[in-house]
Amino acid sequence: MRYNVLGYLIGEGFRNLFKNKKSTVASLIIMCATMFIFGIFFLIGENVQEVMRQVSEQQAMQVFIVDDATEEQITELGNKISSLPSVKPPEFVSKEDAVNIMKARYKGAEAVLAGLDKSSPFPDSYIVRLDDLSKIDEVAEQIRTFENVDDITLRSDTINRLLDIANGVRTISAVILVFLILVSIFIITNTIKLTVHARRKEISIMKYVGATNGFIRWPFMIEGIVIGVVAALISVLLLGIGYNYFAGQATGVVENVNISLLQFSDTFNMLIGIYLALGIGIGTIGSAISMRKYLEV
Repeated sequence: MRYNVLGYLIGEGFRNLFKNKKSTVASLIIMCATMFIFGIFFLIGENVQEVMRQVSEQQAMQVFIVDDATEEQITELGNKISSLPSVKPPEFVSKEDAVNIMKARYKGAEAVLAGLDKSSPFPDSYIVRLDDLSKIDEVAEQIRTFENVDDITLRSDTINRLLDIANGVRTISAVILVFLILVSIFIITNTIKLTVHARRKEISIMKYVGATNGFIRWPFMIEGIVIGVVAALISVLLLGIGYNYFAGQATGVVENVNISLLQFSDTFNMLIGIYLALGIGIGTIGSAISMRKYLEV
């Protein structure tokens, strides 16, 4: 395609935007709204993933070792545990470490805990964390079969509840995101269809004098792409302002439970890439659909 033809097609696409100001503004506003809602659910999904990652680091099972186990047997047990799938290197907690943890947890009660230094009632143990919390029950059953394991404590009910919530949020977010994409395509299709309908005679004449479908279609596709890209940039800006405000208000609450939210900058590159892809894709698809009828001459 020669540069002068390309320049004409791009220029014609931008002229279409200003010729139909009302429909362009209406389409832009609606697309901004749908993309903004899209961004909200996207950030919710990303934060759920991040919270689950943090919870997986905090939630752990504690494997208690029998009192008469030798150092070699304790080391062998640790190696067996670390060799299991999805298990991070276990953290060994000696009897003395357990006493120090109790003292740190119950500051001000040192006098009551003073006797623990001479004879610790706590057994040696391993703290076991997993990459995938959904496998915690399976891993616990495997560890119970190992020698020198006295008992295992884990909060499987709490973990399963958290996993159910996370999966539910992901499913709902995915359904809403697909719905919003379809709504955006419908909006941009009908907006461009109004422009195409108003110029149907001009399109027919161009077809009769030999203009190709691509030559006729490109200005309208550029119009749709521009609307999508501008809507994406505006939506990212508004979403960033809104998210940073919300995250600032929620900081104190989440820190009380040792959880932190993602920073908007952590998701910006991914979000702007998705938004631009959506804007260009929706604009292209919407334009192609709206032009189909009028190119059949």
